[in-house]
Amino acid sequence: MGALDEGKEAELAARLAVSERHLRRMFHEQVGATPDQLARSRRAHFARRLLDDTDLSVTDIAFAAGFGSLRQFNRVMVAIFRATPVELRKRRRRADRLVADGGLALRVPVAEGTNIERRLAQLACTAIAGVESATPTRYRRTIDMDGDPGVIEISSATIDAALLMAHVPHIEGLIHLVSRVQRLLAGEPWDPFENDIRGVVSDSDALDDLVAAYGKPVGGLEQFGLSYLFPTPTMLAADLSGLDAVGAQAILTALVH
Repeated sequence: MGALDEGKEAELAARLAVSERHLRRMFHEQVGATPDQLARSRRAHFARRLLDDTDLSVTDIAFAAGFGSLRQFNRVMVAIFRATPVELRKRRRRADRLVADGGLALRVPVAEGTNIERRLAQLACTAIAGVESATPTRYRRTIDMDGDPGVIEISSATIDAALLMAHVPHIEGLIHLVSRVQRLLAGEPWDPFENDIRGVVSDSDALDDLVAAYGKPVGGLEQFGLSYLFPTPTMLAADLSGLDAVGAQAILTALVH
């Protein structure tokens, strides 16, 4: 339901070329709830995890989970959990909380059948120097959050959840970051453009050199073994003079697609 995190039912209906009424009827028939109800529930359950697993303030959690105001946040949480956010926080199991130094720790549920350890091992085999740092049991990478760099760390927590340590410059949009981590663990690429570049620059050394030449340097991440953001299409399109003719043509092909 990510399409409704920042939009409305009318916008989703227009994108699908159906009426709002028809959209609500389809959702109700298939899942027993309207799109808005599903979106609210998704935000509420995400906020509940933040209340249980972090020491973020209730206000920060409200906006991190995508609510427009504290009043809306309280109303939705009471409707779904029969308790206010403050009451829910008082109930959390302190013995089961995650404590993070220098990062925000979250449990990330994964799709049924996902083998987290196997996926982490796969990511370790294809890690790009400077952008990713990985072992068979822990994966780290630089990320871009609305133009600001951050770092994520992923490890296995339980059979059906991963542990995400998010070192981020701000928490707005955190719900979208968690969704991307879930897709990554399910086998999808972190970024479609990055995946295209991996496809045309198959040699790992050449890919590392590409990042060193065109990636955005990020300081202060030596402890993570990281130093760059992966180049954006704009970064690569601006100057390909450092590549040989074959390499430049391959990059141009990825930029076009």
